[in-house]
Amino acid sequence: MTTGTATHATTIGASTPVTTADAVTAHTLLNCLIREVSAPEHQVTVDDDHLLLRLPRRGILLRSPLRRVSLIGAHRFRGPVERLDDGVWVTVGWKELAGYIQDELELRTGVANGEFLTQVSDSRETIRTALEERAGATPHADPYVASEQSLVFGHRFHPTPKSRTGDPADWLAHGPESGARFRLRYLAVRRRLVREEGDLHQMDALHTTTDPAFAVLPVHPWQYRLLKVRERLHEAMASGDVVDTGVSGPELVPTASVRTLYHPGTDTFLKFSLNVRLTNCVRKHASYELSGAVALNRLLQPVFAGLAGRYPGCALLAEPGYRTLDTADDTVLLEGLGVIVRSGLRPHLRSGVTPLLAAAVADEHPTSTAHVSHLLARGDGDVLAWWDAYLRLLLPPVLAAYFEHGVVLEPHLQNVVVGVHPDGTPAQMLFRDLEGTKLLPGHHQRALADLPEDVRGPLTYDPERGWNRVAYCLLVNHTAELLGALADLDPTLEPALWGLVRDHLDAYARTAGQPPRLRALLSGVPLPAKANLLLRWSRKADRHATYVPLPSPLGADFPRGVIR
Repeated sequence: MTTGTATHATTIGASTPVTTADAVTAHTLLNCLIREVSAPEHQVTVDDDHLLLRLPRRGILLRSPLRRVSLIGAHRFRGPVERLDDGVWVTVGWKELAGYIQDELELRTGVANGEFLTQVSDSRETIRTALEERAGATPHADPYVASEQSLVFGHRFHPTPKSRTGDPADWLAHGPESGARFRLRYLAVRRRLVREEGDLHQMDALHTTTDPAFAVLPVHPWQYRLLKVRERLHEAMASGDVVDTGVSGPELVPTASVRTLYHPGTDTFLKFSLNVRLTNCVRKHASYELSGAVALNRLLQPVFAGLAGRYPGCALLAEPGYRTLDTADDTVLLEGLGVIVRSGLRPHLRSGVTPLLAAAVADEHPTSTAHVSHLLARGDGDVLAWWDAYLRLLLPPVLAAYFEHGVVLEPHLQNVVVGVHPDGTPAQMLFRDLEGTKLLPGHHQRALADLPEDVRGPLTYDPERGWNRVAYCLLVNHTAELLGALADLDPTLEPALWGLVRDHLDAYARTAGQPPRLRALLSGVPLPAKANLLLRWSRKADRHATYVPLPSPLGADFPRGVIR
């Protein structure tokens, strides 16, 4: 069986996709299986209105009916997964499919993973509960907040996009999908036990103290419950060095990342540690990440000032400071109570521009008015003109950051906020989250030399690793997914949509001296896709991610005509 890649996108089924937890979980597992296991071994093909794939080591043949074929294999499905059994196609549920994947990966890697099926089940249950909670609920009145809280189904190419440890009741109370909003817990910490750097005035504006001997430390209420059993915290409270002032102040809303909270009134973001695993990782700040965020923020401000001058409409949300409790003998508290301040959106937004989370704009299953179909409906509906404007804002600043400034941004869909005009056309591109932003050492030797070793090392990528991360986040996770949402509206446009991507990449390459990595990309070399299934199977952190090759429509000989 060979990999089938159509020369153009075609509409195969007009049915609206089923968005139950079971159906989406099965299709997400199928996406991962195709991308990381079956397609790389040439075990995928398109046959009439179905996609067929074989599990190479199990010898199982599966299929699913298609809504649309994708040029890079990111197909859209419209029905159940089926298995060929004695010449008859029988339906395979999400749990059975997960079991097949588990068996296949055990045979492939020689390693077992006893967590995998539980995590798939947890993810499916989170989706089911979110759909139930949202039925009949009114979205947040702020379209930006509503977009942050709309991602019910999660990453289309992650086997457990909504897997989460912890009590389900906590997820309902603190998760974005349920439209949660809540107040923070505040600790008053004696100054000698405070570790902080940078500008914290936005955080302090949420809750003040009149005693100069103490600083206010906001704590995520869920995290407080997880850490309040720490003996050193009890001792500090007993001595009066830490005072629990209770839950108070304004309500904040969880954004798509769960642990980053937003206060619309003051336009302030606070990024907390949360000792809960979301998808791959426990989402807490490592000690070096706290200092690293401030150091990186300081270095990036002039870089983005320059980029904004060249590419109007782009900006980086600053992370100017952090604060935490430092008892000198409890790293769990130091990291677990760390909170990073992120600057708001309003200082960057032009008049009349509405911010929206890019992931909500690109969602395969629209769950908010931020979706690109709604944005196009506001204006003249010209898909290619809309896409041209979007790419002009997105691509050049990310490429210039890498090639000219040695900065590896991580512009995946959840890390970018898109500003749109009242008619829905793209106006601005705001990048956020310094956790995944890295530096190329060759460009920043002097700045890196001034940092402690434990901070310096995690802030860097070598050029190849950095390029894979940029190319994946920018072109596969972001560009290709939003392009897919546009192609859903008119599948005949997919070649032309990719043609515009190539045009913008080529235009930047010509201004930047034709960097070899971009020349290779424009020659049609495969695109790097992060191997989320294999990463989750190996139970490793994101920094150990590997990449699998995807067929690229960016080569010069690829047909560009709009098929009518």
